[in-house]
Amino acid sequence: MPEQILSVNAGSSSVKFALYERGGRDGLAPRCRGTVDGIGAAPGLRAVDAGGRVIAERRWPDGAAFAEVFDGLLRWIDGERADGHLAAAGHRVVHGGSLFSAPVLLCADVLAALEGLVPLAPLHQPQNIAAIRALTQMHPALPQVACFDTAFHHDQPQVVTAYALPREFQAMGIRRYGFHGLSYEYIARALATLAPAVGLGRVIVAHLGAGASLCALRAGRSVDTTMGFSVLDGLPMGTRCGALDPGVVLYLMRTCNLSAAAVEDLLYHRSGLLGISGISGDMRVLLASSERQAAEAIDAFVFRTCREIGALSASLGGLDALVFTAGIGEHAVEIRRRICACASWLGIVLDAAANRAGGPRITMDGSPVAVFVVPTDEELIVAQHTLAVTGVAR
Repeated sequence: MPEQILSVNAGSSSVKFALYERGGRDGLAPRCRGTVDGIGAAPGLRAVDAGGRVIAERRWPDGAAFAEVFDGLLRWIDGERADGHLAAAGHRVVHGGSLFSAPVLLCADVLAALEGLVPLAPLHQPQNIAAIRALTQMHPALPQVACFDTAFHHDQPQVVTAYALPREFQAMGIRRYGFHGLSYEYIARALATLAPAVGLGRVIVAHLGAGASLCALRAGRSVDTTMGFSVLDGLPMGTRCGALDPGVVLYLMRTCNLSAAAVEDLLYHRSGLLGISGISGDMRVLLASSERQAAEAIDAFVFRTCREIGALSASLGGLDALVFTAGIGEHAVEIRRRICACASWLGIVLDAAANRAGGPRITMDGSPVAVFVVPTDEELIVAQHTLAVTGVAR
């Protein structure tokens, strides 16, 4: 029976997954992949095989919780892989704190440490842990690996990671961590094949989706990023506020009498594009809307993205390439056009036809800064790390 590796990316309201078999490129051949979205509201599964053919579509009752949905997903995966042997599973874990700088084999001690990091990522870490526990219950002897979104940024210098707070708080772990690291790692590897000379230079990757951030890469390594202590920082996102004067939080608590829990709900769930527009946190909905508030939300997203591109260009001492990835970055032609126009001062000369076609390169020949569209694949990176850590079939 072929050995299989399951890659799990459990988010706050969705689960992405992919099942691989040993063989093929990089030692892994895709068998199927899919997404369950709308968890807690109207959950639905859609899965495709390696050729993109839809092999499963399923709905759960409205309001179904994560545990019920994930259990159903695992049972479907078990049926789908019946002719193979599940040898290992890897999980995207959002926060590794200061403890974990590389993927690690899961055990009771590691899981306890991950539980201790929940306050640093209250929206995502509990779902990551719930997925690990559910898979352990179904397959108790299965080796599982935690792959951290923070690890890619772990070696940034202290001048980048430190906040201007008393040192005792830094000793408590209050520092800039950065996130979306598995996506950035994939893009760095992809650039090494797509444009090797560019990959060795100064690159900003724009991971733009419901969660959004930018990362400055030099020779494929992270040197700066827009997210910091939490996934709230940086760009305005679907429902998250992005960078915010901490005085606003004090004002909300002291003058508006909001509790810590109410502020947390506001900043994570009711801000960002949704907060500005009052319509939706989904960029597709906003782009299709004729409402003034939708346009204002889009304007804010583009402006803040361009401002951060300028800041990260300063961190790099110049810019050789910009890469768009994730849901908005890969699919929103108009957002890419507007960001490139705003950042034209850096030397971006957009090829409008190539942008409409989706790339991979969307700048004119001779553009001083090259711009690419590269679909990310966090699940593949997780599977590769899992293979390396567990040594399956060595």
